[in-house]
Amino acid sequence: MRIAKRCALAAAVGFSLVLAGCMSCSVNQDPDQLKEKTARTTAALKQDARAVASGVREGWSRDQPLDLNHATRAQLASLPGISSAQADRIVENRPYSAPDELVHRRILTQREFDRIADRVTAKK
Repeated sequence: MRIAKRCALAAAVGFSLVLAGCMSCSVNQDPDQLKEKTARTTAALKQDARAVASGVREGWSRDQPLDLNHATRAQLASLPGISSAQADRIVENRPYSAPDELVHRRILTQREFDRIADRVTAKK
């Protein structure tokens, strides 16, 4: 993940430097204006690089089930149909030996559990 983030940031900075170089060749500009444009372009590209890195991170975590015994309240609440109150109950009733204990312990209904069953696991 860090490699993808660094590559995206390096590409963004490189692109902004090329862009700044092209702009200075074709038009006589005030150096301060050029610096300001370069700074704005670099900031915009850096923000885009962060968005790309965030998307990569989200994609990687989407394929891995969330561990009920170690997930944070925020991670649990991000599961489909899980409220912050339900996430609190999940955390309060740890540990779990199997994900379906959420139903057996009456923390979630079977219907609620069915929505997240393929996205959770219980590791010790």
